[in-house]
Amino acid sequence: MPSLIAAAVLLAALIAFAVFMLRRQRRLQDQLAQLQAQLADALRAERLKAAAEERQRLLADLHDDIGAKLLTLVHAVREPELADLARAVVQDFRDVVSRTNQDACTLQQALGQIREETEHRLESAGGLLDWQQDAALPDPLLDEAQVLHLFRISREAVTNALRHGHATHIRVRAKAVGQSLLLDVTDNGPGLAAEHHAGRGTDSMRNRAQQLAGTIDWTAGTRGGTKVVLEFPLPIALAGQSEHQTGSVR
Repeated sequence: MPSLIAAAVLLAALIAFAVFMLRRQRRLQDQLAQLQAQLADALRAERLKAAAEERQRLLADLHDDIGAKLLTLVHAVREPELADLARAVVQDFRDVVSRTNQDACTLQQALGQIREETEHRLESAGGLLDWQQDAALPDPLLDEAQVLHLFRISREAVTNALRHGHATHIRVRAKAVGQSLLLDVTDNGPGLAAEHHAGRGTDSMRNRAQQLAGTIDWTAGTRGGTKVVLEFPLPIALAGQSEHQTGSVR
C-alpha cells in the first residue's frame, strides 16, 4: 500500500512537471513569435525609412535642378497665359516635393494657402479675386490626401477660368452646408461653352471629388461665366459644429 501511494505521488509529480514544462514551452514559443514579429516590424520600418530618405534626396535634387529651370521659364515667358501655365507647373512640382512627408492641416489652414496662391496667380494675370469665406466655418483636421485633393481641384478650377475662360475676375466662396463644405469658384468668362469640356483636367477633378466622398458640378454663373461647385463631407468629429449653417450657393 505505501508503495502504491508513493507511485501515485510520483506520477502526480511527473504529470505536474510535464504540465509545467508544456506551459513553459508555450510561453517560450509565444515570446519567440513576439520577438520575430518585432524584428520583422523593425526591419520593415528600417526599409521604409531608407526608402523615404532616398526619395527625399531624389526629390531635393529634382527641386534644385528642374525647379530652378521652371522658375527661369516663368520669368522669361511674356505671354500671360503661358506664364500662368508655367507657374502652375512649378506649383504642382512643389506639391510633389513638399507634400511627400507633409503633416495634415486644418480646413482653414488649407483654405488660407489656397487663397494666397490664387491671389498671386490673379495678380500676375492682371485679374481680381473676390474671396468670401464664412466666418463661422468649422476648422476640422484634414488628412494629407484630403488637403491635396482640395488644393488640386481649386487650382484646376482657377486654371480653367484663366486659360480657357480668359477670366479677369474670380469669386471663391467657402461655407458649411449641413455637415459638408461647399466651395464654389465662379468666373466672369464667356461661360460653359468655352470652358467646360471633357478632358484630363475635368476628369481628374471628378476623380478627386470622388476621393473626397463628394461631388463636383459645373453650372452657368448667375451673371455669366462658369461656376464650379465642390461639396464634400467634413470629418465627422467636428462637422457637427456647422449643423446650424444651411443653404446653397446661388
